[in-house]
Amino acid sequence: MNRAAMTPPPGKKEFYPKDAVLVFLAFALISAAVIFALVVYDVLTLQDLLSFENPLQLAIYVVLPTISLLLFGIILTLLTPASYIDETNKSYQNYSLPAILAFTFAGALFEELLFRGIIQNVLTLYLPNPWIAIAITTVLFVGMHVQYYSKPLMLLNITIPSLVFGWVYVQTHNLLVPILVHFLMNLGITLLFKYKVIAMRGEKR
Repeated sequence: MNRAAMTPPPGKKEFYPKDAVLVFLAFALISAAVIFALVVYDVLTLQDLLSFENPLQLAIYVVLPTISLLLFGIILTLLTPASYIDETNKSYQNYSLPAILAFTFAGALFEELLFRGIIQNVLTLYLPNPWIAIAITTVLFVGMHVQYYSKPLMLLNITIPSLVFGWVYVQTHNLLVPILVHFLMNLGITLLFKYKVIAMRGEKR
């Protein structure tokens, strides 16, 4: 790995995927424990979390949203000047393939367990329309990504996917679907950057 590529700008902490993976997995474990408790106390059911009634539908809701979000990410990338992109996001593609796989999977696992598995599910129990729960969950999802506040356009890049993750979960009642879509979207965009298939405006491939 190119250590020079990992050197952060002055005043910023260095980012290591391995550390982030460990943090994500720890929080994913905590989120899974909370979900387990919600099932044990009959707040949620396994059918709410892992429905396999229609395998073909599950496959469709993995493939089509993933392709759509990848296209959205590509278009947004091609239209967005590099100066509008968060610095950390620019560095992901510099890491090894195993590091990218681990980081994108751990991040998707934690965020979907927390936001769709816990927050959206609990909100759905008390709100008349699932889209209200999806919208509130998305606001909280965006709110957690504080690193993007200095680059407001980046918030669009997480708002649209979050709405899609919430929607596919409502349609499938299977947490594995938004986890897979989230993981494949992040992995796909990162690999497109890594292998120079796409580049941000103002940067050479």
